[in-house]
Amino acid sequence: MEIVPATIEHFEAILAWNEEYVDVLAPLTRPELESLAALATYHRVALDGDDLAGFVVAFGSESDHDSVNFRWFSVRYPSFLYIDRVVVASPWQRRGVGALLYRDLFAFARHEGYELVTCEIDAEPPNPRSAMFHERLGFGEVGTQCVEYVVGKPKLVTMRAAPLPRSNDVIAHL
Repeated sequence: MEIVPATIEHFEAILAWNEEYVDVLAPLTRPELESLAALATYHRVALDGDDLAGFVVAFGSESDHDSVNFRWFSVRYPSFLYIDRVVVASPWQRRGVGALLYRDLFAFARHEGYELVTCEIDAEPPNPRSAMFHERLGFGEVGTQCVEYVVGKPKLVTMRAAPLPRSNDVIAHL
């Protein structure tokens, strides 16, 4: 398994996965994905040979990203890498792919000098698998907010932050 930069060839799978998990992600169109990819500080995929296993797209605190959740963090923290979305494909779940993606993400964030890695997780309706995964990686709740990705369907999200380990040795054990 290797982590590599996402390319346009990966977009079809990314969009399909986003649709499969749209109940815990914001909806995403091809033009929106192209815009996200152009702005992203970090956009990588997990590959097993030619098989795509998952992806992460994230934005640094200096980004012009316009997400309501990114803006929530930007008014509170000067230096962070915000995870906009992450998906591990169904056949690859519970096989270490998520941890591998996050290990690479944390190493990238540390190398780039960010102080925190941040994300949000659905609290209402809840996403317990994501909450447990992120808690194991050191993401603690730093707030909540109500968002409406789809008109008429508000969600309560828990805002999470994880301080970066001081050394890559710690990151290797994530």
